[in-house]
Amino acid sequence: MSAPVVTRFAPSPTGYLHIGGARTALFNWLFARHTGGRMLLRIEDTDRERSTEAATAAILDGLSWLGLTWDGEPVSQFARADRHREIGEELVRRGKAYRCYASQAELEEMRERARAEGRPPRYDGRWRDRDPSEAPAGVKPVIRIKAPREGETIVHDKVQGEVRFPNKDLDDFIILRSDGNPTYMHAVVVDDHDMGITHIIRGDDHLTNAARQTIIYQAMDWDVPVMAHIPLIHGADGAKLSKRHGALGVEAYRAMGYLPEALRNYLARLGWSHGDDEVMSTDEMIGWFEIEDVNKGAARFDFQKLEALNGMHMRRIPDAELLDILVATLPYIEGGKAIAGKLDDGRRRMLLEAMPGLKERAKTLVELADSAGYLFVERPLELDEKAEKLVGEPPREVLAGAKAALEAITGDWNAATTESAIRAYVAETGLKLGAVAQPLRAALTGRSTSPGVFDVLSVLGREESLGRIADLL
Repeated sequence: MSAPVVTRFAPSPTGYLHIGGARTALFNWLFARHTGGRMLLRIEDTDRERSTEAATAAILDGLSWLGLTWDGEPVSQFARADRHREIGEELVRRGKAYRCYASQAELEEMRERARAEGRPPRYDGRWRDRDPSEAPAGVKPVIRIKAPREGETIVHDKVQGEVRFPNKDLDDFIILRSDGNPTYMHAVVVDDHDMGITHIIRGDDHLTNAARQTIIYQAMDWDVPVMAHIPLIHGADGAKLSKRHGALGVEAYRAMGYLPEALRNYLARLGWSHGDDEVMSTDEMIGWFEIEDVNKGAARFDFQKLEALNGMHMRRIPDAELLDILVATLPYIEGGKAIAGKLDDGRRRMLLEAMPGLKERAKTLVELADSAGYLFVERPLELDEKAEKLVGEPPREVLAGAKAALEAITGDWNAATTESAIRAYVAETGLKLGAVAQPLRAALTGRSTSPGVFDVLSVLGREESLGRIADLL
């Protein structure tokens, strides 16, 4: 029986959880859930200059909001430095690594010579087989791995296939610095081994690291985890993803009004697919996800597709549930706090009643909150510039007639009865429906666009609707 799958997500806390990192976390999470395994979280905080507590908190918050839960406590790489040193010394004892006393001047000279000869700069191995008794006094050595010089190192990759690296290109790289601190290359291997990681899923910018890390695994006689290097995300124009394309922190997507499940769906579809399925639930993605199905080519990030997909997800959510999601998101979105402050029971009821009309048109929670704005304005309404143009002199007469028609409703006040009253008024006067609906919309909402005008009348109710029209007249 094969060992249970253990994946890991290992961000550096030097900034927010960016969108590429979020997709890497998602693929690890989906694969772990698909196989009944676990996903662990490691914070790669060895860069003490740039690692911050605030960035760690932002990463954990971003993962939690996205619904990507990890198993166990997050592991700090920095806290494990003693263990990294212990394995570095063990490799020296095994004859698989050695102390190197080369000075900065010697290393610079090697680089210069390589440049002059048109070779890539490589350490020349001058301390590889020297006797430690030759060590210069007072020099703190680094520890370098003894990389094989002949043949190839092969990475068997689930996405990239079999990738071969000539060993002559993999020099004796440093695993412990002269101050005893581990390099990233070394720390990652020790941590992945100790955490029992069976599958490493990460960006394909780590592919050459995979060859070097394989050398450390083999030197320690450890099993090499299964590797899967996923392509990076590019912008819609094919260039490497940057801030202008959407390389923002996950919290920026929350502020833009995207749903976590829609963002998960969109990110999963960046580089992975299941037939022609576009809109997927999380359970479907878990059921279908296979790491071998990830494409080799870079995926392109497209805001319009994300927006359209988000709108589809919003329409699939029951009204009451979507209302709860909107209310929980209000503190994070622009103008949301102002709405949240006015959300009493009455307005909440109105918002729930308006939800079917609102969610038909909106593609994000920001648009949803924006188009619900008419429920929260103070009377008399301030009209925006376009609405102002809809209620000049002739339209005021039209509005007065519409108000009289609405006042004549004796039974229930709802979308059907208000529509019937306005249509009768239109038939009687020979006006077009739009000539009545547009000034009516402006009077009721202060805007030229809104959900259907009869839905607006229904949600606002008789008293508020007639009051708003009267204010304008």
